Amino acid sequence: MKLPRRQFLHLAWGAAALSTLSRIAMADTYPSRPVRLIVGFPAGYATDIVARLVAQSLSERLGQQVFVENHPGAATNIAVGEVVNAAPDGYTLLAMTVTNAVNATLYRNLRFDIIHDIAPVAATFRSPNVLVVTLSLPAQTLPEFIAYAKANPGKINYASAGYGTAPNVNAELFKMMTGVDLVHVPYSGSFVPDLLSGQVQCAFPPIPLAIANIRAGKLRALAVTSATRSDALPDVPAVAEFVLGFEASIWHGIGAPKNTPAAIINKLNHQINAVLFDPKIKERFADIGGIPLGGSPTDFRTLITDEIAKWGKVVRVANINPA
Repeated sequence: MKLPRRQFLHLAWGAAALSTLSRIAMADTYPSRPVRLIVGFPAGYATDIVARLVAQSLSERLGQQVFVENHPGAATNIAVGEVVNAAPDGYTLLAMTVTNAVNATLYRNLRFDIIHDIAPVAATFRSPNVLVVTLSLPAQTLPEFIAYAKANPGKINYASAGYGTAPNVNAELFKMMTGVDLVHVPYSGSFVPDLLSGQVQCAFPPIPLAIANIRAGKLRALAVTSATRSDALPDVPAVAEFVLGFEASIWHGIGAPKNTPAAIINKLNHQINAVLFDPKIKERFADIGGIPLGGSPTDFRTLITDEIAKWGKVVRVANINPA
């Protein structure tokens, strides 16, 4: 039976209104059960540390447990794939980091597009990485390290958590801008034990991962990778003080599957921003060498897009290829 145009439009408007009301009602009752926050790194890595700090406070604000699940592997791509395929209902979230932006160029056959398949919720944290060396390495300062590396090309190993991770791309950017020849040693697990024992000579770990060993005098910090010094390591210079224009901060944030209702994303964004600017969280972030970011989902999308472009150039110029 063919409906009159006016009746058809009334039915269409009614369906749209019901859909809108349904989404609003979903946001009003969200969350009604625990929320999973998927981390693509093992426990104890910087992404995990930040995710757990945010999840704990977010649980209190939402009235439901936000629990962290570690699903490491394939440079975070396993974790991303799980969230991409999850129901878009706000109950499965992704702990995002700069590695996700790097992977957009590094891996040519990904089954997802980080921009189109993950809805940005909020950026949470920014921190420099820090160039650390073993105590047996003779360089005491960054200029001495650069001079030593140039005098010993190919004889200094640097560790990373794998191809495309922040310690890897930070080191490759450093090599490009200084002309030094460092040998990459990727790890599938933690590289810190080998760094402490001198099996590898240097690394660019996130400050949260390295700060305890720096403060204990077990590693020598030569420079942070942000444009300016870090309040957590005020006596450590920035690479940019000696290498003009160098900047390689890491960032973290939270994403959701695409098609997650805007009302749920906005609710999460509001609560995450409230968490980030709680004085206690700001103090904890400062203690591990970072600052809260916050902002709108659109702000976070812009950050991700800019980072994809920046690190895409490094991946191509350095010819980084995942093993």
